[in-house]
Order: sequence, then C-alpha cells, then structure tokens
Amino acid sequence: MTPLPTSPALRGGERPQEGNIGSSPHRVSDVMARAVVAVGRKSQFKDLVERMERWKVSAVPVLEGDGRVIGVVSEADLLPKEEFRDSDPDRIVQLHRLADMAKAGAVSAEELMSAPAVTVHADATLAEAARIMALRHVKRLPVVNAEGVLEGVVSRGDLLKVFLRPDNDLADEIRRDILDVMFPAPVEPVHISVVDGVATLTGRVQDATRIPLAARLVRGVEGIVGLDCRLTADDGA
Repeated sequence: MTPLPTSPALRGGERPQEGNIGSSPHRVSDVMARAVVAVGRKSQFKDLVERMERWKVSAVPVLEGDGRVIGVVSEADLLPKEEFRDSDPDRIVQLHRLADMAKAGAVSAEELMSAPAVTVHADATLAEAARIMALRHVKRLPVVNAEGVLEGVVSRGDLLKVFLRPDNDLADEIRRDILDVMFPAPVEPVHISVVDGVATLTGRVQDATRIPLAARLVRGVEGIVGLDCRLTADDGA
C-alpha cells in the first residue's frame, strides 16, 4: 500500500473516531468522522476488500501526495469482478457496460476507483451533504479542504446523528434562540415541549405575523422531526 499522510488517515489498530455533536450541529464538521480509512492509488484489490471488511465501511477514498483525494473505491466498484468471474457476456452487454467490464479486470485502486471523487467541504450544511448523497447515489462523502486534501468522511449514518439529540436540549435551543427572541413580551407565556423529537408550541402572542416564521425556524432546528404549533394571537392586537 502506498504510504499515506499522517492524520486524518488511519493506521495500524486505530479505531475510527466519530465527530462530536454540539448543541446545534448544522455543519458537516460537526458530525463527520475525522479518522479515515484511506488507500493509495497502487493498493491491490484484495487489500481494498480486507480494509472495507475490517473497518465495516462501504467505500474508501484514494489519496496521493499530501493527502489529496483523487477518487473513491466503493463496493459497487469491486462487485463486477465477481459478477463477470465465470461468465462470457455477449457483445451487447459488453458495449452497454464497458466501465464494469474494465473494472472486472482491474487489480489496483487507480483502475477501480470512481473519479473524480464526489466530495463535500466541512463547512457545508447537513442538508447540502444529504442532497449530494441523494443526487449522486453515494453513501459516504470524503470531506476535503479547498486544496482537495482529505479532512474526514461523512456518511448517511453521520447525518442522522442529529436525531439522537435529547429532547430537553432541543427544547432549550428553541426557547433560547427562537422563542425568547421572537416573542420577548408574549400576552401569555410561550411554552415549548419536545417529545421524541416532536415540538409543541403553546401560548398567546401579540404579533400574529411572526407565528409562521417561528414555526419555520423551529422545523429547521437540527433534530426536530415534527411540529405542533398551537400559538395564537391576542384578539386585541
């Protein structure tokens, strides 16, 4: 295997470390794994399979030089070797699956990788990362800096971590950052409760025009899965 740069590449018996979730994780940097299983362009087929199996990942970034990402090898890139192992596809199949046929005969990462790699920056929002994954049909994204150097990896599972945030943390954030700011002097107290990620707002406010905006902001809080907005406006407003 081609020597890889020091951090964030993973060596020896190290275990991948998950990114920490703060009180309001809105960016890829909040949830990404910073220790990454990566390979060099000359890594061999069997080594790729062994690394994916050992670290339970479905894809590995391919690096060169000072850690610049030049491609990604995924399980999908490895499967054609098994699919065509004992078959003799006809010309029509060969013409329609030229890329897969080439990968069936490949033995190194540079021959197998999908390039250029689909990547994301650490300051991208979680919604942006999720959109890239959905549009490009990938499960993991290398996280790179402006020079394309690997900083970490974010997976579908990482993006879902926000839904593990405790209900009381969600309620505290909504109260502090939204309700106390938008309704500093309500007609009657504005209450927020969160149960299983579903927020419920109750109370009476002076400015009814602020209610739709408040509801939209609450829905946008990372970890909120639903909203029951029962805010009402003061009849005398």
